[in-house]
Amino acid sequence: MFEFLRSWYQRKFSDPHSVTLLLLLVSAFALLYFFGALLMPVLVAVVIAYLLDWPVVKMQRMGITRTIASIIVMGLFCSVMVGIVFGFGPVLWQQTSNLLQESPAMLEKGKYYLLHLPDSYPTLITQEQVRTIVASVESKAVEFGQVLVSASLTSLKDVVAWLIYLVLVPLMVFFMLKDKSQLIASVSAILPNQRRLIQQVWSEMNQQIMNYIRGKVLEILIVGSVSFVVFTVFDLRYAALLGVLVGLSVLIPFIGAALVTIPVAAVALFQFGLGSEFWYVLIAYGIIQALDGNVLVPLLFSEAVDLNPVFIITAVLFFGGLWGFWGVFFAIPLASLVRALANAWSSTLEDSGQSSVAAE
Repeated sequence: MFEFLRSWYQRKFSDPHSVTLLLLLVSAFALLYFFGALLMPVLVAVVIAYLLDWPVVKMQRMGITRTIASIIVMGLFCSVMVGIVFGFGPVLWQQTSNLLQESPAMLEKGKYYLLHLPDSYPTLITQEQVRTIVASVESKAVEFGQVLVSASLTSLKDVVAWLIYLVLVPLMVFFMLKDKSQLIASVSAILPNQRRLIQQVWSEMNQQIMNYIRGKVLEILIVGSVSFVVFTVFDLRYAALLGVLVGLSVLIPFIGAALVTIPVAAVALFQFGLGSEFWYVLIAYGIIQALDGNVLVPLLFSEAVDLNPVFIITAVLFFGGLWGFWGVFFAIPLASLVRALANAWSSTLEDSGQSSVAAE
C-alpha cells in the first residue's frame, strides 16, 4: 500500500508545475473557507466585473478607450439596478407581505384537501397517514416562521454593512474593469515561475467562467420574465413574486425547480382550488421548466452540458455546503474546474511518460 502511494505521488507530483498548482489550490481553498465572509464584497465585485467585461471589450473594439468604456458601462449598470430596485422592488415587497399574511389561510386550505383525500382515494391513503403528513407540514411551517423572524432580526444589524457594500462594490467593479491588465499582471508577478499547469487551467476556465456568469444571468432574466408573463396570463396572484422565484430557481440545477414548484402549486391551489385552472398553471410551469432544461440551458451553456447530472448535483451539495449561495452559484464552473485539474494532471503524467520513453 505504501509503495502504491509513493509511486502515485511520484507520478503526479514529481513535476514542480504540479506542486505549484496544488499549493495554489490549497491556499485559495483555505482563504475562501476561513475568510470567505470577509471577502464577500470582493467576490461579488469579481462576478459583476466578469459580467460587465464583455460590453467593455466590445466598446474597446469600437475605438473607445477602456477607461471611458468602463465609465459608460458602470453608469448604465448602476442606472439599470437603481431602476429595478425602485421600480420593481415595491411590487415584490407588497406581494411578499400579502403572501405571508395569507400563508395561514393557504395552510388551512391545503390541510382541508389532505384530510379529505381518504374519502376520494380510500385504497391509496388512510386517515392516519394524512394526520402524520399534516403534523409534519405544520411543524415545518412553524420552524420556517421562526427562521424567517430570526433572519429578519439579525439582518437589521447588517444594514450598515450593506450600505457600505453598496458603495465599495461598485468602486471595486469600476477599478477591476478599468485596470484589468494591471491587476492580472500584478497577480502573475506573485506566482512562481513553474506555472505552466496554472496557465493551462486558467486558459481553460477563464472564458468558461465568463460565459457561465453571462449565461446564468440571461437564463434568470428569460425564465423569470416568461414565468411572469405566463402567470399574468392565467391571472395568478403574486405573479411578479413567483416569476422572480422561478427565475432564481435556475441557480440551483434540478433542485431549484422542484423546490419552487411548492409555492407555485400552493398559490394556484389556494386561488383556483382543484379546478382546471390549477392544472393549466402546473402544466404551463412544467413546460417552462422543460424548455429551460432542454433548449435554453444547452444554448447558453454548451461548454458545460457534457457534465453528468450526478456530478452537477454532487457539486451543488458539496460546494453549497462549503460556501452557501456562491458555492451553489458556481457549482457547475467548480465541477468543470475539478475536471480541468484532472486533465492537467493527466497531461502531466502523459508528458512524463513520453519523456521517459524518449530517454530510453
